[in-house]
Order: sequence, then C-alpha cells, then structure tokens
Amino acid sequence: MTMRRFRHTARRVAGELEEPVREAGRLARKLGLDPYPVNYWVVDYAEMNQLIAYGGFQRRYPHWRWGMTYDRQQKQDQFGMGKAFEIVNNDNPSHAFLQESNSLADQKAVITHVEAHADFFANNDWFGMFVGESDLDAAAMLERHAEAIQRYTDDPEIDREDVERFIDAVLCLEDNIDQHRTIGDAATGRERIQPEDLRKRLDAMNISENVRRQVFDDEWLDQLAEAEAAAARLDAPRRDVLAFVREHGMYYDEEEGKAVEMEPWQKDVLDMLRKESYYFAAQKMTKVMNEGWAAYWESLMMGEERFAGTDEFVTYADHQSRVLGSPGLNPYKLGKELWEYIENTTNRAEVADKLLRVNGVSWRNFHDIIDFEEVQELLQPDPAIDGVRSDTLDRLAALDDDDPRVDWETLDAALAGDVDVDAYPWKVLTYEGLAERHFSLVKPQNRGFLKRIRRSELEQLSRYMFDDQVYDSVAEAIADVDRSAGWDRMREIRESHNDVTFLDAFLTHEFVKDNHYFTYEFTRSTGEFRVSSTQYEDVKKKLLLQFTNFGKPTIVVFDGNYANRGELLLAHQFNGIMLDIAQARGVLERLYDLWGRPVNLATIVKEYDEHDVEVARRRNREPTPVERGTRIRYDGDEFETFDLDDEITDRIRATDIDYDTKPDEWLS
Repeated sequence: MTMRRFRHTARRVAGELEEPVREAGRLARKLGLDPYPVNYWVVDYAEMNQLIAYGGFQRRYPHWRWGMTYDRQQKQDQFGMGKAFEIVNNDNPSHAFLQESNSLADQKAVITHVEAHADFFANNDWFGMFVGESDLDAAAMLERHAEAIQRYTDDPEIDREDVERFIDAVLCLEDNIDQHRTIGDAATGRERIQPEDLRKRLDAMNISENVRRQVFDDEWLDQLAEAEAAAARLDAPRRDVLAFVREHGMYYDEEEGKAVEMEPWQKDVLDMLRKESYYFAAQKMTKVMNEGWAAYWESLMMGEERFAGTDEFVTYADHQSRVLGSPGLNPYKLGKELWEYIENTTNRAEVADKLLRVNGVSWRNFHDIIDFEEVQELLQPDPAIDGVRSDTLDRLAALDDDDPRVDWETLDAALAGDVDVDAYPWKVLTYEGLAERHFSLVKPQNRGFLKRIRRSELEQLSRYMFDDQVYDSVAEAIADVDRSAGWDRMREIRESHNDVTFLDAFLTHEFVKDNHYFTYEFTRSTGEFRVSSTQYEDVKKKLLLQFTNFGKPTIVVFDGNYANRGELLLAHQFNGIMLDIAQARGVLERLYDLWGRPVNLATIVKEYDEHDVEVARRRNREPTPVERGTRIRYDGDEFETFDLDDEITDRIRATDIDYDTKPDEWLS
C-alpha cells in the first residue's frame, strides 16, 4: 500500500492517512481477506469528478461521453444528490482515490471499503476470466487505447468526425458481449454444423430418375437446404455481437454507394473497445456482491473493531446510513444484507449440527429440548478475547500457550508496550480469535435467529448424520462449534458467484420476509405504480431479471446472411419484458454504420386492446396483452416492420434464461 502526494493540501492529508492505510491493510488480512496491494491517491474535488467520469482511471480515449458523465456528477454534488466518497479500480495493484475534502472518518471508511474491494477483485473468478494467466495492468491497457485512438483523431488522413461516429456506433453495442466466456473464447463462438445437402444422400440411394423428379424436384431440394441452413444458424446464436461485427462487418461508403471493407483503424478501434467491454463486464456482473462485500467488512472494521475513533464514530454512522439508505434498488444494502444472511445461516447450521449430536436430541424434538437462552450464553466469546485492552492483556497471557486464537508474538510485543492495543485490539488476535470475537449469532440484532431454524432444515442436517451421539451435554457441543464457519463460507461464495447466481442461490423466503422486500409494477389500467407482490418467488424473479445481462435486453446474432442478401439478423431473447422500440431503432441506425448493409432485429411486442384496458381498469386488474413477433428492418434510409413467422417467434422466447445455470457451468 502506497500513499501518493501532490499539492500541499494533498501532502498534508496523505500524511494523516499513512497510519490508517497501513493498519487497515493489516486488519483486512487478519480477517482472512487477501487483497491486491492498493495505491492510494489524494485528489481534489475536480479530479475526483474526472476520475468518476473516466470509470476510475486517469486516461481514457477522447469522446464526448466523459464530459457528459463529468457534468452529471458535478450536478449531483452541487444539488446534494450524491457525494463522492471514493473510487477504486480493478487492477494489480489496485488504485484508490481519496477526496482531500472528506473528513478523517470518511477517509477511514473509504480505506476499509477499498481493502475489501481489492480482495474481491483478486479472488472472484469472474474478474479472473478477463485476466487469465497474464498479469493485470488495466491502467496501462486503457492508456494505450487512449493514445492509439487519439492518434487516429489527430491523423489528417482520417476525419475526426468519422472516428467519433464509429465510436458512438460501437458503444451502442458495448454490453452485447458474451460475459460468461473469456474474450478469446467468445470471439470464436460455437462451431456451427452445416446440415448435409439431401442431394448427396439421394445420389447414394438406388432411386430411379422418374421417382426422383416427381418426389424430390430441384426446387423442393433448394427450399429444404435453405430452411435447414437457416435453422442451423438460429439454433446456435452468437452472443458476442461485437465479435461477429468485427469478423463480418463492413461500412457503407457513400461515395461508392456500397458496403466496403472496414479500414484498419476501424478494426483496431473496435478491438480496443470490445476488450474494454470485457474488462468492465465483471464489475457490472458483480455489483451487488462486490458492494455488499465491501460494505460488510467496512462495517465490521469501522464499527465492531472500532477503526473509527470515538470522536469519529458519529460521522461514520452518518456516512454509512447515507450509503445504505439511498432509495431504489441499493446494491450496497441488498448485498450487505445477503452476506450477513449467508454468515448467519452458515453459523446456524454449524451450531445446529453440533447440537443434533447431543445424546437425546433429534430434529423432531430440537425446539422442545434445546434451551436457546443457554446456547446464547455458551456462544458468547471468551471475555479475554472479547474485551482486549491494555489493562486486560494478562487474561490473554493466561490462556494455554497453544491457544490458536492468540497472536502470541504480537501479544509479547504488546506486553512490552510496543503495540497500542487500545487503538488496535485485533493485533493480538488471530483469524480464529477474531471469528470468535465477531461470531454473528451472538450479536444483539441476530438473537433468535438460531431458534427460527425450520424443522425441514434440521431434518436435512440429520439425514446423513451417522455419528449423532457424540456429546453428553449442550456445553460440550457448543465448545466444538467452528466460529469461523460463516466467514469461511462467505469467502468460498465470493470466489465463484456473480450477482445472478448469488441471488438465485441465497435469496430465500426467509430473507425476503425478514428484510421486507416486495415487488412493484406500473399498471397500464391506472397509469400508476403499485405494490404487486410480497411473495419471495416474485421478488426473486424480478431481481434476477434486473441483473441478467447487466439488466439489459439480451441480443444475439441469428444470421449474418439473412434472406441470402448479406443482411444481419439480430434477435431479442424475449423474457416477458418488451424492448423500447424507439431506442431499438436508434441502435439499428448505429449498427448499420458497422455492418454496411441492411440490419434486422427480431423481437416480440405486446399489444393492448383499448376496450380490454378500460374493462381491466373498472375491475381493478391488469389487461392481458397479445404478444406478436415482429422484425424491424433498417436499410440506411428507412425502417420497415414485418410480422415474424411462428417458428422464429418461438425461437426468440428466452426459455433458457441465464439464471437457470450455475457458475461451474458458465466457467466450463
């Protein structure tokens, strides 16, 4: 970890933060985190807004989007719509930027938050998909891209407006990649097997010419071959639209009046922007997990481990309440609550597993026999572990010499007065000691969580339990509880999941009920929003739909030679949510610049009968729409709309939704 100094104010702030940066990194590692090293930079207000506009980096390619984002961020600050606390990027080493005007309490909160982000970057498989076996140096990659695109804009042989227009077109498709595969694998796509021409099989068969002409005439054979070829393409759609356009796209040359090959600079720019899309994909795919992970460990370090000083705690509490209390779908709040739920359920299963091994205890009589108040008392951390202060070190020293909860070397230094344990009590404890000190089931907000365990869960735990007569008493069983089980499980999940699988696996009925989640929808009959359901299945489905494919429509390539005219056919994998047709048309206009020939989009639209809407309004219900398959075609001048045949309409219905699969399948 390194502090970077510039102006006088920045140097002063950096000096104040040297110790918090050093100690936060040490605490993070004590808690079992394994982050990338972090370089911290102190910046002013304007520099912070610029970094936010650039996505956390100091250099990006020239484009109007950065100025637009900068202006939006500046207005948010100006009108109190959001304060920038920090920004950190996924790199090795990671780079975090601290705004010099923030309070020391805010800076400490940011630092602890950043250390957890750096751990997530370093250990989550989805971030690893972009890196592969190579070293991650994203800042250098983005700077190279910026310099290369700047050279193209400065080249007198290339019209600057052409470069900007081309970038605009590519950016319309920046999320149309195959985020579940590495950038190299996605570029190749799945191999498409061209169906065998029936003529070859007929040639090998002993059929008379007369029968062949009557039954298998050439026109029928041509139609069959075309239909089978089209079906083969539709059965293996390409998710990486950018890669397909790079491989087969052209551009329309107005002077020549036809589509021509892309210029080398266009292919180069497309390659660079596609690579950046894959780099940023992991951040978009893990927003809830990543922010929740950082919020969880920040809260533990700042609050429970008192990293925030006594005079800083109120400021920090205000900081966290603003972050977790922001309206709408809040990834910090949802993610933190899910991580806490995973910790609690894992610890509950660990305790229940031990209690079910007590003589006389079974899943049937568990709630009748177990004294939950007694269990709560037995689960309390050892006072020597829980109450570490400079005047209580003798209690730690009195523990057995091989006690794994104590960092004996640091304890000796603390007894000699070389460690400030009043400021940093965690220094004399190990991971095991900290896990006991922060065991989630003994926290006041979680009292009763163990008692709420369902009989079905107890039965499942007991089903394969052979050694169920291990302990003679509850006290013996609790003494064997692994207090680090929850943290261990959290780190396992952090490695393999993304937001979709995270929500799919851990958003349960119990979680939705305890945290009061619900769904709402816009009603066409009343023209207003209303609560539509409190059922966990509905909450889960709606959340999954919002996070599948970055929360954006899934568009795939069906055919690069549609109707045998060189036209591009894209398809919207319809999951019940209709496209914004006006936006879709805008994208097709941009896509035409990358394809050079007519482009088509197959989708499904919902149509409502005005009479049905009026009847539904009077009966306080939603009208039932008619779903119709539609193909939108743009030829460079005008749009045309056609009906889709039933076969293609059925093909584009998203029956195989992303969230039906698991990480091991995606990563295979």
